[in-house]
Amino acid sequence: MSIENLTWHDTFVTRDQRENLLSQKSKLLWLTGLSGSGKSTVANALDLRLNEIGKATYLLDGDNVRLGINSDLGFSPQDRNENIRRISEIGKLFVDSGLITIACFISPLKANRDMARSTIGNDFIEIFVDCPLEECEKRDPKNLYKKARQGVIKEFTGISSPYEKPVDPEIVVNTKEQTVDQCVNQILDYLNVGI
Repeated sequence: MSIENLTWHDTFVTRDQRENLLSQKSKLLWLTGLSGSGKSTVANALDLRLNEIGKATYLLDGDNVRLGINSDLGFSPQDRNENIRRISEIGKLFVDSGLITIACFISPLKANRDMARSTIGNDFIEIFVDCPLEECEKRDPKNLYKKARQGVIKEFTGISSPYEKPVDPEIVVNTKEQTVDQCVNQILDYLNVGI
């Protein structure tokens, strides 16, 4: 069946009603950065802080999504594009549900992040988790850089595959210079937590 035979089904309960029920405005907070930059650490700490102040959230983590809905995808450029396309569409549904959604993905290419922004619209907030490659490689929590340097992992972002730094993200946190709490506070300050 082709897409031309499909029609979006509007629901009786609207996004506004869901947001009113939750007393918040939904957003998609998109954390991008190199492997080992601290995306998941910052995302988890942010998720916890938002939860503690009574916000309804959900965290979409790159590895978790790849272990489930995107388990059929590899790391070729085409598969990476499809990974981000699927996440963007899932994120759009989560935003429509009224949740503050935190998406934490390397998403190395500007074109992919632009696609996500285009899919989500004004509710997309790009957060660049900035950390020098040398620091990420020194941390190497999953030994991925070591494997990439040994040639075991092909097309590894930052080593044998490019990472295009965000040009104009809404937020930049630097996990080499800032503590996790400082990063979270900076994000919460931007959001003004009235969301």
